[in-house]
Amino acid sequence: MGIVPAAQEKIVTTHFLSYRGPMPYDVIVRNGLWFDGTGAAPQLRTLGIRDGIVAAVSVEPLDEAGCPDVIDAGGKWIVPGFIDVHTHYDAEVLLDPGLRESVRHGVTTVLLGMCSLSTVYADTEDAADLFSRVEAVPRNFVLDALEQRKTWSGPADYVQALDDLPLGPNIASMLGHSDLRASVLGLDRATTRGVTPTEAELETMVSRLDEALEAGMLGMSGMDAAIDKLDGDRFRSRALPSTFATWRERRRLIAVLRRRGRMLQSAPNVARAQEALNFFLESSGMFGHRRGVRMSLLVSADAKSSPAAVRLLGPGTRFLNRILNANVRFQHLPVPFELYSDGIDLPVFEEFGAGTAALHLKDQIERNTLLADPDYRRRFRKSFDRRKLGPTLWHRDFHDATIVECPDTALIGKTFGQIADERDIHPLDAFLDVLVDNGERNVRWTTIVANARPKQLDKLAKEPSVHMGFSDAGAHLRNMAFYNYPLRLLKRVRDAQLAGRPFLSTAAAVHRLTAEVADWFGVPAGTLRHGDRADFVVIDPAGLNEELDAYHEDPVPFYGGLSRMVNRNDDAVVATAVGGTVVFRAGRFRDGYGATMKSGRYLRAGSTKRDHAPV
Repeated sequence: MGIVPAAQEKIVTTHFLSYRGPMPYDVIVRNGLWFDGTGAAPQLRTLGIRDGIVAAVSVEPLDEAGCPDVIDAGGKWIVPGFIDVHTHYDAEVLLDPGLRESVRHGVTTVLLGMCSLSTVYADTEDAADLFSRVEAVPRNFVLDALEQRKTWSGPADYVQALDDLPLGPNIASMLGHSDLRASVLGLDRATTRGVTPTEAELETMVSRLDEALEAGMLGMSGMDAAIDKLDGDRFRSRALPSTFATWRERRRLIAVLRRRGRMLQSAPNVARAQEALNFFLESSGMFGHRRGVRMSLLVSADAKSSPAAVRLLGPGTRFLNRILNANVRFQHLPVPFELYSDGIDLPVFEEFGAGTAALHLKDQIERNTLLADPDYRRRFRKSFDRRKLGPTLWHRDFHDATIVECPDTALIGKTFGQIADERDIHPLDAFLDVLVDNGERNVRWTTIVANARPKQLDKLAKEPSVHMGFSDAGAHLRNMAFYNYPLRLLKRVRDAQLAGRPFLSTAAAVHRLTAEVADWFGVPAGTLRHGDRADFVVIDPAGLNEELDAYHEDPVPFYGGLSRMVNRNDDAVVATAVGGTVVFRAGRFRDGYGATMKSGRYLRAGSTKRDHAPV
């Protein structure tokens, strides 16, 4: 619809009054700088919310009589709620439907079912084994959540079960290929090399995917990189089922997405970068295909391990999309990709066979014994050095890995590379020595693996071949926290403008975080215009400060008190509203939030924002 002219706004408001009588608004957001999400220039406006819908966008003050909630947005921004297109809240949403860590930062819609992982078809034990180690979430809590709360047997029941929860944000989801494959082949056969599905099994997979899309799921997610491993005791340390799929199998499933006009999310195998071309070919609207398929691929855009690759990413993607009539974009985290690890509990170590061997062991004593073994270390060093120059997620530079917690306090603040230099040993040996000497899980360290160069971050923020976001919210609880990445992007944009070196307008940044990704994924969300569902956030630009980047931890009651990394800046977000209900304001959630009250909905593909307005 775009921006509504002032005269038309008065007519719109009068129209509601003349047909419905002088009904009060439920919420009025007064005199803020309003961004509608389309990328149009912001304007000073007052919004009136009624029945969960934006009922008025007005230049003039609205009648506040009888309105129970008036937000003074003078000097503030009113923007559509942010959309996090890559989360792993699949288990957490069952235990804490409020998903507070995202909502407190202005996220009003989250997508589940990424990286081939979902809980739709697989039985509870298989789903826990698929999810827990890959996403670094305690398996016992995932298994308990599914055993106690799983009431569905298929996608229609799954969608309804989520929609019946007292959701805080809106939810949309993908069907995971690993989930689908395990449900048809069984987890053993699905993770055994050389096993391919029979024609009948392929047809069952096709039918189940079609059933999921019919239920309103957005598409299918896959995983091509074999570093992610299964949890549990039955098939521990095998790769995810989707990594065993042939392209023949994938093409059969992509054909369903093509016919339905839905999308694929996946992650190419960086060890076989040439295979990324297959995604462009399958996305193509050529080669006898009447329509293309939207594909969203996970990538560390400016990885330290391949610093030159970012220069090819944008131009190369745009070139292939143009000549192949394809529709591929890459998901980009618009902030430095900073990781923390307790000892070796970090997915990047799955890139090594020796790393997987250590992570295979659950017992702390057994793992320490292995890390001290000379033969094991020789094997580890050999694989570490051999793969150092290849395309990898981790840069493998222990001089760029700093100790932040350690029983030996003299080591805090040092890098493992410094320690290696002091002891005249291989950096990997220095790393393993520190872990063994201090107890492997007692040593916490950090490094940045990607997006560390501000100039490249600025370029990527406006690169059309990438879209914003993979927070991995709900996963890697001790490894990273990117719940507030939309605010951090807005901070970078504002800081650059104040410094006189703008690289992106605020309106364009808001569009990239809202309507652009909503349209790409097919989610009925992302704009804040008259008649839209009232998912919005009020932002104080003065609160976009350094605290957004600060390190914080917070215990998670539903994960046994596990202390997870979080973001904590409540100066930036004045209020977050979902479905017209202000759920977070002045640093506090509304009473009953995520327990007795419901503000969010399951957003089915192919529906509209009005379809999901509160009743």
